Amino acid sequence: MTFRKRISVIIPAYNIEDLIIRCVKSVCEQTYPHELMEVIIVDDGSTDDTYKKIEDFIDKANQDSENRQYPKLLLLHQENGGSSKARNFALSAATGDYIGFVDSDDYIDSHMYESLMKAIEENSSEESPVLMAQVSRDEIAEDGTKLPDVCIPPKAVKTINGEEHLRTLLMHTGDASFCTKLTSRELFRGECKGFPENELNEDFYLMIHMLKRISKLVILPQQYYHVFYRSGSNSRKKADQKDYFPPVFTDIVRNSDVAYRLVKKNFPGLRDIAMRFCLIQRLDYLLHIPISKMNRSNKFYRKEVVGFLKKHMKDIFQNKYLTSKNRVYLLALGIAPKAVRSAHAKIRGIK
Repeated sequence: MTFRKRISVIIPAYNIEDLIIRCVKSVCEQTYPHELMEVIIVDDGSTDDTYKKIEDFIDKANQDSENRQYPKLLLLHQENGGSSKARNFALSAATGDYIGFVDSDDYIDSHMYESLMKAIEENSSEESPVLMAQVSRDEIAEDGTKLPDVCIPPKAVKTINGEEHLRTLLMHTGDASFCTKLTSRELFRGECKGFPENELNEDFYLMIHMLKRISKLVILPQQYYHVFYRSGSNSRKKADQKDYFPPVFTDIVRNSDVAYRLVKKNFPGLRDIAMRFCLIQRLDYLLHIPISKMNRSNKFYRKEVVGFLKKHMKDIFQNKYLTSKNRVYLLALGIAPKAVRSAHAKIRGIK
C-alpha cells in the first residue's frame, strides 16, 4: 500500500530520564514511512536529565548514518505545566494529517502506526472517512509481568460509530485514551481544539466531545500499545501516605456529570447508561476516599457525591444497567456512607 498521509506523534515528558529513550526509540522505529512522520517531544520543565537525554538521542540520530531513516525529531521545552499543556503546545507545532500520542513511560510496537493508517485507508470513503482508528493495549507491571487487560481486545477488526464508542466508555469497557489511536487533525478544532489543562482525566473529557463528530471508528485487535505501570503515579495511592486521596477520583466524578449533560443533549438514547456511569463513578469515589476525609467540611464529598446518591435513589432502584451488588453498595453508601465505609474497611482488613 502506498501511504500519503502525514503523522505527527506527540510525547510529553517530565522527569522520566530512565524510560524516555525506550519510548522515543519505539516511535522512531515504526514501519510507517519515516518521511511521512514527525515526532514532537515536549519537555515539561523536567528537573532531572530528561531533556539532556532526549537532546543527546536526537544529536546521535542526526549524526549516525545508520539512523538517517529516523522520522523528523523535534524537541520543545516549556515551564512545568502538566501533560495537557505539553500536548497542546505540541499540537500547535504539529503538521501531520493525523495525530498520535504516546505517554513517556509507555512504548509501542513497531507496526502500530502502519497498521492504524492501513485500517484508516481501507475503511474510508469520500462520503465517510475514518477520522479515528485504535489499536488494543496491554498493561505491563514494573517487574515486566503482564497484568490483566483493562480493555478486552476485539477478536477481529471492528468498526463502530461515535455513539457506540461512547456507550462502551460509559459502560467501562471502552478505551478513552488518545495514546492507542490515530486521530484526524480535523477533529482538533472548535471546542475540541486541545486538552483541558490542570485535569487528570483529560483524555476522557476531550474524547466524549469529539465522538459526536465521528461516524466511523476502527478498532484493531492487536495489542500494539504497551502501558507501563510505575509506582507513585497520580492515580495510584502510595503505601506510605495513609490519608492521600488521588485527585483523579474527584475528576472522574466531575467528568461523569459532564458526560451526562453531553448525552442528554446529543445522545438521548444513552441516558440510562450515562446515569449508571454517574452512579458508578461516585461508588468508586466512596470506596477509595479515606474515612478521615468523610466529614461535613468536605463539601464535594457531602454535596456532589453523597448528596447526588440521595437525590437519585429512584435511579439506583430502577437503572437496569446496575448489578444487584452495585445497588446494595450505592443505597447503603447513600444512607450511611461513613458507617458503611468503616465496616467495608474492617471486612477487607484496611487500616
